[in-house]
Amino acid sequence: MCSHCSCGQPMASVAAAPAPRTLLLRHNLLERNDSNAARNRERFAAAGLLVVNVLSAPGAGKTALLEAVARQWRHGPVGVIVGDLATDNDARRLQAAGARAVQIQTGDLCHLEASLVAGAFDQLDTGDMELLVIENVGNLVCPTAFDLGEQLRIAVLSVTEGEDKPLKYPALFHSADAVVINKTDLAAAVGFDRAAALAHLAAVAPHARLFELSARTGAGLEALLHWLEHQRQGAVPACA
Repeated sequence: MCSHCSCGQPMASVAAAPAPRTLLLRHNLLERNDSNAARNRERFAAAGLLVVNVLSAPGAGKTALLEAVARQWRHGPVGVIVGDLATDNDARRLQAAGARAVQIQTGDLCHLEASLVAGAFDQLDTGDMELLVIENVGNLVCPTAFDLGEQLRIAVLSVTEGEDKPLKYPALFHSADAVVINKTDLAAAVGFDRAAALAHLAAVAPHARLFELSARTGAGLEALLHWLEHQRQGAVPACA
């Protein structure tokens, strides 16, 4: 949670009087962000990019997944805009994997906003790029409400987090176009209940495309790459 967005959650032990001010602040913040996101979307379309916003809890394996995608993507370099509270560790990892990565250090801001993405996008060379991924701050609450101008959202859930994450954080999973269950190579070791996880996802996000994979071993990754390639064909103009 953070003081910038109130995380979209009811505030505990708050007197009745300040509530309208809190709601107004959140409304104005999201309205301004939506306007910036619309501008981002226009810029992304003009550049012929498929733009994907990847969201998860910390430690779900977003960066490892994007490293694997960057190494195996067959349509030019992958661009990545990375959001973290501190350090540029993830951007350096992705650059080593062949991606063009720009790091956003958000400080105490627990989500990315469209204006931050716009500034990072200015730093990317997109000339021969067709896929841009936004690796959002590790957080299952705040990022859900903020449109960044993306065309697709992918939620990443690792087998080590428990099968009931979709039930605990339904808004994030419901907003996703696809869900990746990551670290499947560890499923047996942690006693992951696959049937329960699939049932919870079906209840919360029945529309979402599901991918089960291991970013570490590469098992199952090809299906995700094929889906992204199909989505890219719809996003990139025929003359591009």
